[in-house]
Amino acid sequence: MSGPASFALPTHSPARASRIEVRGPLAFARSHLFPTRTTGIATLILGAMVAVALWHILRWSIIDAVWYSPDGSAACRTAMGACWAVIAEKYRVILFGTYPYDQQWRGVAIVAVWLGWGVVSATNWLAVGTRLAGWTIVYVGSIVLLAGGVLGLEPIGTDLWGGLPLTFVIFGGTVAGGLPLAVLLAIGRRSQLPVVRLLCVATIEGVRGIPLLALLFFAALILPLFLPPELSVDKLIRAEIGMIVFFAAYAAEVVRGGLQAIPEGQDEAAQALGLGYWLRMRKIVLPQALAIVVPALFNDIIRAFKNTTFFSILGLFDVLGATKAALQDPEWVRYGTEGYLFVFLLYFLICSAMSRYGASIEQDNQSRLRRAV
Repeated sequence: MSGPASFALPTHSPARASRIEVRGPLAFARSHLFPTRTTGIATLILGAMVAVALWHILRWSIIDAVWYSPDGSAACRTAMGACWAVIAEKYRVILFGTYPYDQQWRGVAIVAVWLGWGVVSATNWLAVGTRLAGWTIVYVGSIVLLAGGVLGLEPIGTDLWGGLPLTFVIFGGTVAGGLPLAVLLAIGRRSQLPVVRLLCVATIEGVRGIPLLALLFFAALILPLFLPPELSVDKLIRAEIGMIVFFAAYAAEVVRGGLQAIPEGQDEAAQALGLGYWLRMRKIVLPQALAIVVPALFNDIIRAFKNTTFFSILGLFDVLGATKAALQDPEWVRYGTEGYLFVFLLYFLICSAMSRYGASIEQDNQSRLRRAV
């Protein structure tokens, strides 16, 4: 008879020490910038190069720069840094172009209203309908102020419009007219009617195959040759129509991508409830499709703002064209770098603000979707 059975007690491995995650600037530098000796040496070399470059930029742009020159450009000729005095001397031409000097208060009012209402719209304090109505009032009011002829304002021809107010007017008209047209083209391209689908496809593909410069030349210079003599359309309006069509052709494909992302079951369910085609589109399909394509759509909107610079080749001086004209002064022609850097900063700030606004809309849409789920 065998002896009593022996049972082996299970052995337990010693508990592993919990990993303590160290955070902070030193931990980040140790793990990302100096993980190895070679990487650390490369970090030090690149850091030194960046520091030297930043120091030279700082000296040129701020420390050794000339900010004001009461005797023309004399102070800039002996300066070792940038000549920002050219902005102080030419800011009226840069911001308002050839608009009459004594009437430039209108341009100041337009820029202030556009920027102010843009800030209000970005805060999302007001309903979407209220914001859109406000933008309509701002746009129409801007045209009335620039054109004059009413309320005792001196009439000013479009050939004298320029600078930042003209940029805002062109941009606003492009987006306001291009977005509805883009939606119609996108819907038409998916239509079951062959004629409608063919017309929309031909418009989209035809316009996208033409450079914007050629389209503006056609609208401003060639189109009048095909119009009857008694039909006179202002050059700015013709060029604006070209911008609207160009914007709509590109944005239509963005909207069509959003429409294709919507499950067909939603449209079929709405159709089963007896909703008509346009009611289904307006209440169910389009809101979801536009919410999906907000990032791509804002990409086209920002590009439309930058495309206003092409109007300078037609003799309509937006900010960039007005800056180029201002720098033709022989006394200040040497300081074009400073002038164009100012315009670059202006465009960068406005486009960055629009980009952040688009990102906030995207985040709001995602939050609403999470709440709905």
